[in-house]
Amino acid sequence: MSYYDDPKNVQQYIEMAEGYDGRELIEALARHLPAGATVLELGMGPGKDLDLLKQTFGATGSDAAQPFLDRYRERHPQADLLRLDAVRMDAAIDAGRTFDAIYSNKVLYHLTPDELRVSLRNQACVLNPGGLLLHSLWYGEGEEEMHGLHFAYYTEITFAALVGDEYETIETARYTEMEPDDSFYVVLKKRA
Repeated sequence: MSYYDDPKNVQQYIEMAEGYDGRELIEALARHLPAGATVLELGMGPGKDLDLLKQTFGATGSDAAQPFLDRYRERHPQADLLRLDAVRMDAAIDAGRTFDAIYSNKVLYHLTPDELRVSLRNQACVLNPGGLLLHSLWYGEGEEEMHGLHFAYYTEITFAALVGDEYETIETARYTEMEPDDSFYVVLKKRA
């Protein structure tokens, strides 16, 4: 069982994340993506960012943890949701789904660098031509394990080293979530 398959851990995460959302990140995405475009959110958790994405885009939520999907569906029975492994991207690939953009807010840092490289390659498989990625990560270096969860920290340089030839970098910026410049996001465009 993964950490977030336990409803107790899901509740703890929801309480810890109270007061945080990706509004600034979604504004950055909107600078590069027209309203109405389709967006897949990886690792939607409680769905705060998905609610924000749906205000401008045709948004689909996804998570590997069924309890997050179940909780969101209770409040939004018609929501477009996928149970999705962010490395394999299997549910989207198998369903033949494609999107104009893929978005994640502090999700991919749970992947090892090798898993992140594979994830980025597989994300290209579900992006429409010219599609965008916007991913945010904790800024730093190194990896650690806590409570059965993996954490990898990246800089713009270490992240760029994992990006394959499928993408060109459109924008990258540091921002503050809890401490000054503790985070960064990157916008990548799928090459034609």
